[in-house]
Amino acid sequence: QVQLVESGGGLVQPGGSLRLSCAASGFTLDDYAIGWFRQAPGKEREGVSWISSSADSAYYADSVKGRFTISRDNAKNTVYLQMNSLKPEDTAVYYCARGLRTSGKRWYRPDGYGYWGQGTQVTVSS
Repeated sequence: QVQLVESGGGLVQPGGSLRLSCAASGFTLDDYAIGWFRQAPGKEREGVSWISSSADSAYYADSVKGRFTISRDNAKNTVYLQMNSLKPEDTAVYYCARGLRTSGKRWYRPDGYGYWGQGTQVTVSS
């Protein structure tokens, strides 16, 4: 069955870095775009980044542009989110999700994804 498993979260000080991984199984990762989302307590789930199936296109939320980098290794069935210069407002549960469409149009909408991982907690605090 389709599975997405996030890992790499944890507690980090402001200004620090983390790399999240999204391990995919049960389907051919090459065929799908993948998105990263996050949800902080009391807030709606928001799109963080998106990468096309062939990695030739990527999008970022304005709040993370220049600090986060999305990448993928289809041979390893894994998508990554490198997060640098972390801020306390980046604290959230981070999810990866498999896109329903190949296009990045409205990539930030959660209803454009069919499968989700269970999430990994990222806490940025001193």
